[in-house]
Amino acid sequence: MSLSPGHGQPESEPVARGRLDAVCIVHALKPDAGAVGTTAIDKRPIDGPVKVRKMGLYADVQVDREHHGGHDQAVYAYSEAEAGRWGAELGREIPAGLFGENLRVSGIETSDAVVGERWAIGKSVVLEVTSPRIPCSTFARHLGEENWVRRFTERGDVGCFLKVVRTGKIGPGDEVVVLSRPGHGVRVRDIFVGPTQEQANRLLEHQHASGRPLPDKVLRTLPKPETEH
Repeated sequence: MSLSPGHGQPESEPVARGRLDAVCIVHALKPDAGAVGTTAIDKRPIDGPVKVRKMGLYADVQVDREHHGGHDQAVYAYSEAEAGRWGAELGREIPAGLFGENLRVSGIETSDAVVGERWAIGKSVVLEVTSPRIPCSTFARHLGEENWVRRFTERGDVGCFLKVVRTGKIGPGDEVVVLSRPGHGVRVRDIFVGPTQEQANRLLEHQHASGRPLPDKVLRTLPKPETEH
């Protein structure tokens, strides 16, 4: 799983290691009051390996690809630590898949993952962190918690979307290895809050140097370049 030299640390020197606790796909489509009229947010863990394709996990569904799908949002990951913090606050269990995530991971940051860092899972799959999850009214209706969008936004534990760099199979219990992490240091959480001009400059410089285009969702958050008067 070699990466382009000069962009982050090489595979032989992993940045971090964690574990894939659960792999979740849609259990059943649910009717929803939103514009699409249905939702695939009801994700639940499956046993055994599952294929990871460019548009996400085999047998999973993306109903609203404009906001919750497409190549740059093929897979959604959430960490066990973040779920545990919510569980303590809400006084309820947050089982894998409840937040609509495909991957529940431990030992790996999701909201604090750096945009563009790459994860290896299993024997062949490589994913790249792209952007934060933006909470919506569908998510609020699914959780049934009062003022959920505001509370989720204020906490900022939003998890991360990833695109599929290399396809293959993954399953619960697989190791998750952070292969590389861009030096710009801008996290998913920073994109969610709104990057500063200095962070935006670092992202754009990295895009130019690496040749890896930033996701449109990230580009839309960047402040306009400062102009001289």
